[in-house]
Order: sequence, then structure tokens, then C-alpha cells
Amino acid sequence: MLFHEIYSTYFQTVAKILTEAVDHPLTSGEIDSIVREYAFDESTLNIPESLGIAHWKLLKEDGTTILKKKPTMPLTILQKRWINAVALDPRIRLFTDHPVTFPDVEPLFLPEDISVFDQYLDGDPYEDAGYIQNFRLILDGIRHQYPIQITVTNRHGKRITTKTIPEYLEYSEKDDKFRLIGTGSRLGNTINLGRITSCEKCESQKGEKVGKRNLPRPRKVIFELVDDRNALERVLMHFAHFEKQVEKIEDQKYQVTLHYDKEDETEILIRVLSFGPMLRVVKPAAFIHLIKDRLSEQKSCGL
Repeated sequence: MLFHEIYSTYFQTVAKILTEAVDHPLTSGEIDSIVREYAFDESTLNIPESLGIAHWKLLKEDGTTILKKKPTMPLTILQKRWINAVALDPRIRLFTDHPVTFPDVEPLFLPEDISVFDQYLDGDPYEDAGYIQNFRLILDGIRHQYPIQITVTNRHGKRITTKTIPEYLEYSEKDDKFRLIGTGSRLGNTINLGRITSCEKCESQKGEKVGKRNLPRPRKVIFELVDDRNALERVLMHFAHFEKQVEKIEDQKYQVTLHYDKEDETEILIRVLSFGPMLRVVKPAAFIHLIKDRLSEQKSCGL
């Protein structure tokens, strides 16, 4: 927590009180009002008292402060080094062309110092100019809630154009990819940003109706695993953001029921296959057929 000790709620609140006290004497009511606005109700019991003569001696009894100038909170060297390190992450360019950096200090760490375990290598092209442009327009659409028109290349190489109202972005650390969650697209609620080839603001026409969010299509897959080499822990972490139930059926043998939406089926399929023989899917038959088809497709491609 590099920024906690200086930029926490309490420090910000105290700084606000002292800033006001430099301009004019504060009444106890004004101090309590500032505390309630910037901190928590219970903070009115300790912050005003701590500022007084008995403790920090920053506020006098008449509501004035011993400070002559308004307080500032400069960054520490450690914080500057952390910011410099974050600025080296290629994903920071998705938000700005000119990230804040401090030339007087070295980065706290370099990208090559980070080793991410169990992450796919085909992440999104964060340094691609077209990807950056699409990301920023989508982000602006989320902030201002206007529809956008996107063109997507599907897995078969076919280009599809659709409209959607962007709601939010999801990032998968394991996949190293962003996904757009939106409303009204005939492609579904979820669209991988890496598949978007073009993106533009869609001017709403009078009387034009926006499509509704696609209804959820709940699915589930049931598989068994033997808890060898922390297999159970790895599976639970791998599928942490999905609803699931785990049942112990034998010594070190477990059955996992995983719930997901139809839109996530391809992702679930790939993740299940990534565990190889550690998992054995028992239900449903349709998912088992998907596995067979996927393996046959990989074999025909020489993978």
C-alpha cells in the first residue's frame, strides 16, 4: 500500500480542515461538516480532538491553525518510482499518450522483472494504434453512454458489423485480453476487443430503437478431478469468477459443477482443455462433444 499512509481518507480530511483554517477560523460545526463530507461519521470523535492542543497542536482553540501556508502532500521517492514502473506497462497507453513520469528517479521495477504464471501468450495488441483508438472510443462511449458501431472478425475470418451501447470493460489477467460488455448487439453481450477491426460513434437517428440486452442462457458443466499436485486449488483459482459447487466423492477425488453463460462457452471449453487429463468431464453430453470436436480440429491442424 505505497500510497496509503499519505493519501488515505484521514490525511485528505485533515489537509482539507487545515486548508480551510488557513483562510479563516473554523467553528466546531464547520470541522464536523468537513469530516462527515470527506471521512466517516465516527471520525468526528477523533479527528477534531487530535488536531487540537492536546495532541498534534495544529489547530488552536479559536479555530485558527499554526500553519502559515496551505498544506501540500508531495510524493515520496518510493511513490515516484512506483508511478514510473506503472508507466512502463504497455496497457497504460490505452488511456493516455503522456503518462505521468518522474525523470529524477528510476522505476521501482521493469516489465522484464515480472513473470506471470499460467497466462496465455496471445494477449491483446496493446501497442497497436488501431487497438488503442478502438479502446479509447469504447471507453468514451461507456462514460457518455452513446451507441457505437463496430466491425468484428469472427473465428472463421468473416467480417460482421453491428451496433451496441457499451456498458463496461472486463480484463482477464489469465487471457491478457479486454472484453466489451454491451447491450443490443446481435453478436451477444460480450465482444472481445482484439477481434474488433473498426469502431466508430453511431449517431442516433430519430425514432431509432436500441436493442435490448440479450437474455442470459445459463449452462453448466460437471467434471471430476483427483486432487494431485494441488489440482483442486488450481481449478478453484482458475474458475474463481464463476459460480460453482464442489463435492468430495472419494478420498482426494472431487466433483465440480461449474455454472456459466452460453456466451462464455468457448472460453470455458479452452480452460477445461488446458488442464488436460487432470479433469474428466462427465456431463453434459453436448459439452463432451464440444471437447471431441475441438481436439479433432486441433489434430487436423497439427497442433
